[in-house]
Amino acid sequence: MRIAVLAQQGAFIEHEQMLGRLGVETFEVRKPSDWNQPKDALIIPGGESTTMMLLLKRQQMLDPIREAILGGLSTMGTCAGLILLDRNHLGTMDILARRNAYGRQLGSFHTFGTLKGIEGTIPMTFIRAPYIEEAGSEVSILSEVDGKIVAARQGKQLVTAFHPELDDDLSLHRYFLDSIA
Repeated sequence: MRIAVLAQQGAFIEHEQMLGRLGVETFEVRKPSDWNQPKDALIIPGGESTTMMLLLKRQQMLDPIREAILGGLSTMGTCAGLILLDRNHLGTMDILARRNAYGRQLGSFHTFGTLKGIEGTIPMTFIRAPYIEEAGSEVSILSEVDGKIVAARQGKQLVTAFHPELDDDLSLHRYFLDSIA
């Protein structure tokens, strides 16, 4: 299995490290020639969604990424990655994200929660995190924290408002890999 990790900005190295611990090969996507490599899935990490969108536009990668996802490429978006997949950005998931929903940096927090498909609780680190304000009928809600949707799935797309790559727990990455296989 070979997974592309969008590496223009954000917590991409941490995702690569998590996948490496699971024995999965990754490669970084910064420009169109990187994107054109064979891949089984894509991870869009947390970071700054406005900056990511700007860089994707400059590199003329928005349409190729959107087409691949709509064509069935398994994709995981965390935090800013959730925002990028929503209706107002790449538009590949029928969700509407509320940006910085928990406030600025001081509103960041860590908790434990449940996620459908994963046994027990998992750590959830929220840093200037969004949540899902609206979800269409094709979207499966996987997790809520304090009544807010923080993880969802639609087809081969998985999104979390939190950063699973910033904790030691491999459950969410394993869950994503299992969905690809």
